[in-house]
Amino acid sequence: MIEYLIYILTFVIGSILGLLWSYKKHGEPYVIKGLDIAITVIALIGWILIFNFTWSVILLAIGFFLVGFVLNERPGYGRLETVIGIVVSAVIYLIWHLILMV
Repeated sequence: MIEYLIYILTFVIGSILGLLWSYKKHGEPYVIKGLDIAITVIALIGWILIFNFTWSVILLAIGFFLVGFVLNERPGYGRLETVIGIVVSAVIYLIWHLILMV
């Protein structure tokens, strides 16, 4: 039960830090400037940890922190990076489980 509290706290802390960082980095309203590579890497790592390392409380907490950081940037920012992270981590999950089933 305490694990869920850890996950919620790390997600909220990541969300707050992501919002603060995003407002500092992007002073203007949402303007499409392309893909942010650093945020994409953060999203990939976070979603891969969440999808593929469900057995580790520490890795899941880190994953929730990173996902919260990306998801709660300023409105409009981080959307494409989140989608890329979800798709890539879901593909890794499916490949991993298909290999284990064979």
